Amino acid sequence: MDSLSQFNLAGRRALVTGSSRGIGFAIAGALAGAGADVVLNGRDAEALGKAADTLAQGGVRVRALAFDVTSEDSVNEAIAYCEGEVGAIDILVNNAGMQFRTPLEDFPLGKFEMMMATNVTSAFIVGKAVARHMISRGRGKIINICSLMSSLSRPSIAPYAVSKAAIANLTRGMATDWAKHGLNINGIAPGYFKTELNQALMANPEFNEWVEKRTPMGRWGDVAELGGAAVFLASEASSFVNGHILYVDGAFTATV
Repeated sequence: MDSLSQFNLAGRRALVTGSSRGIGFAIAGALAGAGADVVLNGRDAEALGKAADTLAQGGVRVRALAFDVTSEDSVNEAIAYCEGEVGAIDILVNNAGMQFRTPLEDFPLGKFEMMMATNVTSAFIVGKAVARHMISRGRGKIINICSLMSSLSRPSIAPYAVSKAAIANLTRGMATDWAKHGLNINGIAPGYFKTELNQALMANPEFNEWVEKRTPMGRWGDVAELGGAAVFLASEASSFVNGHILYVDGAFTATV
């Protein structure tokens, strides 16, 4: 048996939300590298177009689809278009997310609600819209991007931790409901990675030193290092993996 063939995504189509940059863009590139066609999503059409052009220049079969993942009407319209005009969605990566840091006692309600909508409600809305089509076909892969903060927290980001704990349990709930229909739903929980969202943290010498000392591997992760986990969970190699949260964190959660 050719074990490597289990990771081949040729003939599959992946929709990655929030993929004009950062983790989403890296995961889209990794899935494309394994043979998948990719559909990038974001609300900024210009940034999305540039991201799609970058992948296309590398020979990737890519489409850009701008829609608001927090709007059920926008999502339903976009998914119907994709399924009808572009092609079936075999793999969904719910990556869209936001961060806002401030002490919990000063955290604005509006920012809290925006964070829940972007980080949690979007995965529910997009997941449900895509899963309906997957269920009718009897197969599909959904990957929700969780976080180190799905099980931990630290000062100034309590609402973010709440949202990421929720997305982890939404992942388990989706698997509980949809595994019987042939769907695999899992999560990837990144540790501290070099992204634009973390730029301020990386630029802070004290925090940077803390991350490097606290992480047993002694460094921040590179977004390309999430690609292998994504390909695994999107492929037939993970056919009996369901409702699992895969931590990619340099052993951060393995030690105290």
